[in-house]
Amino acid sequence: MIYIVDDDESVRNSLTRLMRSAGLTAQAFAGAEDFLGASGLDTVDCAIVDVHMPGMNGLELQHFLTTHGPPIPVIMMTAQDDPVLRERAVAAGALAFLKKPFDDLALLQAVSEATHGRGASAKSENMKGKC
Repeated sequence: MIYIVDDDESVRNSLTRLMRSAGLTAQAFAGAEDFLGASGLDTVDCAIVDVHMPGMNGLELQHFLTTHGPPIPVIMMTAQDDPVLRERAVAAGALAFLKKPFDDLALLQAVSEATHGRGASAKSENMKGKC
């Protein structure tokens, strides 16, 4: 199960369709609070999370999951490629940090590596500017 957390409905819909076209099950949420309120978080294979959202932002959600939630691989995405945010997200364990608009194949590769337990490989490859 791939969870998508983004306040932009068009991004949520697009990414949900992309995941489904790749044969993956996806569920989308408009914000971190909705995501955290969902049942079945222990079945999440990967979360694709927007950095900038109202309320709890993506970095705060990532921190919460690291300290309180089940261990969920996180792929961060943002329209603003801020090196400081990128560094913070990666230091906190993000498997990838993608700048919107990003290549669908780069996202699917990161999701594949996250869901197959190769987080360290995904992190190193996706940080090399592929995304």
